[in-house]
Amino acid sequence: MFSLTELVFALGLATIGAAALPQLLTSVDDIRAAGAARYVAARLQLARMEAVGRGRSVALRFARSGGSFTFASYIDGNRDGVRSRDILDGVDYLLQGSERLPDRFAGVDFGALSGLPPADPTGTAPGADPIRLGSSDMVSFSPLGTSTTGTLYLKGRRDAQYAVRVFGETGKARTLKFNKRSGQWKPL
Repeated sequence: MFSLTELVFALGLATIGAAALPQLLTSVDDIRAAGAARYVAARLQLARMEAVGRGRSVALRFARSGGSFTFASYIDGNRDGVRSRDILDGVDYLLQGSERLPDRFAGVDFGALSGLPPADPTGTAPGADPIRLGSSDMVSFSPLGTSTTGTLYLKGRRDAQYAVRVFGETGKARTLKFNKRSGQWKPL
């Protein structure tokens, strides 16, 4: 038998645990989304290093696949840059296989919250297109280390929102987190 004090104590612990669980789950989801954003930034920098090291353009190509996106890296096969037509013709070839973010980071994919402002103050809001790389869904790195300019938006569960911006002149990537309360993007 349990005493009344023991039952009240156990009930209190259960109540505190139940109250803390939603915040714990939100934190776990946010950490997972931040990890995915850092992973994408690292993949971009790997493509940049491959381009510089090989003396050929290397691109990360994003493609819609059902309700998600896949991405893979390609290398220039004829020294005219990585082009969609050359990929289809087999001239520009696969350097690193296709992958999906949700396969590595459960609940995280390329996407944007409704009404999300752009991560680039001079850019356009992502709307329904989380891959903002100009006219194509490819970010290409030259042998000089320069790249396509653009922003990739990543969304996790419970409104975790991140962006990875690529700066054309340097080819470097910057990871940002959206603060829903302030409505502003902050460096991660």
